[in-house]
Amino acid sequence: MQGLAAKLADFAAGITAIDADYVRPRLAASHLVVDGGRAAFVDTGTTLSLPNLLGAMEAKGVDRADVDWVLTTHVHLDHAGGAGALMRELPNARCAVHPRGARHLAEPSKLIAGSIAVYGEARYHALYGDIVPIPEERLFVPDDGARITLGKRSLELIHTPGHALHHYCIVDLDHGLIFSGDTFGISYRDFDVHGREFVMPTTTPVHFDPDALCASVDRLMSYQPQKIYLTHYSEVRDLERLAREMKDRVQAFADLGRRFRSAPDRPAKLRKGMYAMLCRWLDEHGFPDDDAKRHWLLDDDVELNCQGLEVWLDRA
Repeated sequence: MQGLAAKLADFAAGITAIDADYVRPRLAASHLVVDGGRAAFVDTGTTLSLPNLLGAMEAKGVDRADVDWVLTTHVHLDHAGGAGALMRELPNARCAVHPRGARHLAEPSKLIAGSIAVYGEARYHALYGDIVPIPEERLFVPDDGARITLGKRSLELIHTPGHALHHYCIVDLDHGLIFSGDTFGISYRDFDVHGREFVMPTTTPVHFDPDALCASVDRLMSYQPQKIYLTHYSEVRDLERLAREMKDRVQAFADLGRRFRSAPDRPAKLRKGMYAMLCRWLDEHGFPDDDAKRHWLLDDDVELNCQGLEVWLDRA
C-alpha cells in the first residue's frame, strides 16, 4: 500500500486521482469519486491499471458493492481499456458509455484492431493487455444532457465531439466541476511552472474536428466551472486562460495541417512543425529549455497528434 500511496492524490468533493500507470508516471489518471457512501470511477486506464484502481478503493474504504458507476468519457483504450476488467470486480456498477461507443465496449474487436493499427501489435499488448467485453445489460447509454445521481450529487453527461465522436463529459452540478476526458486537452503536471498550468490539444485518430472541439470547450465553460479534471492529468483551475489557449492551439494545429496538406513529405513536416510549435509555447510558458526532456514528454503525443491530423486532412 505504501507504493500505491504515491499514485493517489486527494482533492475536495470526495475526488481521488489514481495514476493509471500508463506509459509513464502521471500521464493518465482515473478518478474515484465518493459521495454519501456511494462511489464512481471516471475513466479506468487500461486493464493493466486494475491493481491501482482496486487498491485505491481499499485505501479509501470503498467496498466493491458500493460502486454504482464506471463513467468512460470515450472508448479510447487509455480511458476505457480497463472498463471491462473493472466491471467484473464491481457487482452493482453500470458502465456509462456514449451511444457511438457502446458497441465497442460490448464487443471490443474493432477497437482492438484500430488500436493495433495505430500502435503496432507488440506495443498494443504491452500497453493495454487483454480487453474484457462488458455485457450489454450492464451498459448505460446516455443521451446528451442525461442526468444520473451519485450519493447526494447530480451529474450531467453532455456529448462533446471534437476529439472523438464518442466523447461525453461529466458535469458535477453540485460542486462546480467537470471531468473532461480529452475535450479540454492535455495538461501534464510535468509542465507546471510555479503552479501555472500548460495545456495542449490532443488530436489522435480518427475523429479530430477543430471547429467541433472549440465549440465543445465553449460548452464546458458555459457551466462556469471552478475546476476541471482531465484524464491527462487531473485538476486544473486557471480555466479562462486555459480555455482560450486550448482553442487557439486547436486552430494552430489545424493551420499546421493545412499548410502541409499537399506536401510530398507531409508526415515529416507535420511532426517537425508540431514539435517546434509546442516548444515555442513551452518557451513562452517558462518551461526549461531541455530538449531531451521535451522529447521524452512530447514525442508520443506529437506522433499520435500528427496521425490524427493526417486522417482529418484526408477526410476534409
